Amino acid sequence: MPLTQARTRSPSILPPPADGPRIWGLGAGRLHDLFWAARGIQVVRPGQPPDPHGPGVFLLLRAGQAILAPAAPWLKRLAWAGCPVLGLRIVDRSGVEYRERVISSASDNLLSIHRVYPRRQGNVGQVLLTTDARAAHTWASFEPGRERWSALRRSEPRLQRAVWSTDGRLFDLSTHRLRSVLLDALVATWRDPGRIIPGIYQLRPGVWLHEATPVSPSARMVGPIWIGAVARAAGPGPVIGPVAVEDSSDCDPPSHIDWDALRLPSFPLVPRVHGFSRRVSKRAFDIVMSLCVLAITLPFYPLFMLAIYLEDGRPFFFAHRRQTLDGREFPCWKFRTMVKDAERLKAALHTQNLCDGPQFFIARDPRVLRCGRWFRRLQIDELPQFWNVLQGHMSIVGPRPSPDKENQFCPAWREARLSIRPGITGLWQVRRTRLPATDFQEWVRYDLEYVQHQSWRLDFWIIVQTVRRILAG
Repeated sequence: MPLTQARTRSPSILPPPADGPRIWGLGAGRLHDLFWAARGIQVVRPGQPPDPHGPGVFLLLRAGQAILAPAAPWLKRLAWAGCPVLGLRIVDRSGVEYRERVISSASDNLLSIHRVYPRRQGNVGQVLLTTDARAAHTWASFEPGRERWSALRRSEPRLQRAVWSTDGRLFDLSTHRLRSVLLDALVATWRDPGRIIPGIYQLRPGVWLHEATPVSPSARMVGPIWIGAVARAAGPGPVIGPVAVEDSSDCDPPSHIDWDALRLPSFPLVPRVHGFSRRVSKRAFDIVMSLCVLAITLPFYPLFMLAIYLEDGRPFFFAHRRQTLDGREFPCWKFRTMVKDAERLKAALHTQNLCDGPQFFIARDPRVLRCGRWFRRLQIDELPQFWNVLQGHMSIVGPRPSPDKENQFCPAWREARLSIRPGITGLWQVRRTRLPATDFQEWVRYDLEYVQHQSWRLDFWIIVQTVRRILAG
């Protein structure tokens, strides 16, 4: 297998499929849609309605259109936009750089060098990202080739839309060659296709094979490489990625997406065990940091208490029973930001809850005091928790503290997160998107991710991101 090939094809047994190259029984277009599904986004095209059991975030594309880009910035922008539709102006700058293509013969003799000079600007495309299911179904009802963004706006005039320009890769699925280009980009970009595609496994880092594909003992492969259902994975020579080896035998594609499995964290649920030095140094940091913050903020406490007193009287503080190490309960202190009968009013507002699981959140909670809105925006209400840190109940960085009734929802999550002290801030606080019906899932995911991967580097990153969020308002 020559190393100069940009892409490797196995000897064809079946005739080439009409929709382009196939890997694991899937065409490039279907692989593209699974790429987005693995990120919690459903791709919707004309004639391709969304799955009612899937996530509530939809990427509206034209027929034959495909894009690749990081999903996290889009989801964060959609969450902060304050409207259900985000218009994305995608700028593809991949063809701007100067490139050279070496053309060689079958015996690796140099034939020519083809130079591609940069254009002044990249290609531009437009897509929509939305959390509105009705808009997604309306888009799917359009005829392919006649879908228009203006037609969607006329059909759904109630929808408000924000617009954002971002970089990405644009692809056309109209020809076999262009679908091959998309497949090459997916191989180079998608690091974990096994999370959503059944019947494949990772032989070594970056090398994904179909379970029915035999591997030569002498095969030498350096990923990223995808190998489909073929007679043999590789010959005696080395294979250097990015490479896609197409199916050369029949392979049944997956018939559906297991959305429930995708919602589970993709890392082990076993807590990472840290040594004595990590625990001692983290506790020392917590004490010093808390003393410094309390020394700076204590002079302002009378002003915060006066604001609460003038609006709703006493008490100034609110203590909620939360759990710390090994499930021990403690009073988690905060400045009071709600009216005195907030718990009684919560039952009447339950139908407006935007969160899944045991959490409760509504966009404009009528129970919150006017001064409480400012306290929450600037995180002033959580300043008394530094006293909890001094008492050993909490840490500066850790999982979100929660009561026993919330911890009962997921036993494996409970045992992992209660293996360390909860934190004033944490990974969930700086990464949550507030998308509908995903808050509890993100809470579980980021708590477990922090427990598994906690380190000083991650702690300082979370602290910096927390400060940036507070200053951004």
